[in-house]
Amino acid sequence: MSSLLVQSPSIPLTIHFPWITSMTAQEFYEFCLANRDLRIERNANGEVIIMPPAFSDTGNRNFNIAVQLGTWANQDGTGLGFDSSAGFTLPNGAMRSPDACWISLSRWNNLSDEQKASFAPICPDFVIELRSSSDRLNDLQEKMREYLSNGVILGWLIDRKNRRVYIYRPHQDVEILDNPETVKGDPELSGFGLQMTKIW
Repeated sequence: MSSLLVQSPSIPLTIHFPWITSMTAQEFYEFCLANRDLRIERNANGEVIIMPPAFSDTGNRNFNIAVQLGTWANQDGTGLGFDSSAGFTLPNGAMRSPDACWISLSRWNNLSDEQKASFAPICPDFVIELRSSSDRLNDLQEKMREYLSNGVILGWLIDRKNRRVYIYRPHQDVEILDNPETVKGDPELSGFGLQMTKIW
């Protein structure tokens, strides 16, 4: 059975289509191509998640995150930054689109051109998720745990509502920063610091 999970501003709504089997990777890719205007993810169970467009203020803050990460990535030169429009196929089969992420060049260059031109089969090294007013914190925390279990070495969950940042690293307790001015990526992302003034 295939499911379509529509995430409303309040709670997710699951729609079941009993006459449709789970989409293959190619079918899911074609589904996304046919619905380019939608923000789409897929979880490890094969459920397709349609997310609402980001509210304007969230979009601005996502932009500021991507600009800062991109500026650092260009100067550092050891990896590539990606914004929220990029999708990646994780080892567990989920296709996720972090609000911002970074992948080392050594890992990215191991992919074929064909893989890079699809939902690349790779888990980013670093991910950022920004909680919007419609996001449930528990859902985002579960997503961060999924990233960790699939290979992320550093993850930041930014909770604007409570001015709190959750720092995720493999095999470590979650670190919580209350109202930080800067969040630093050392040692995983040497020299990267996210200035929070325009994010809050």
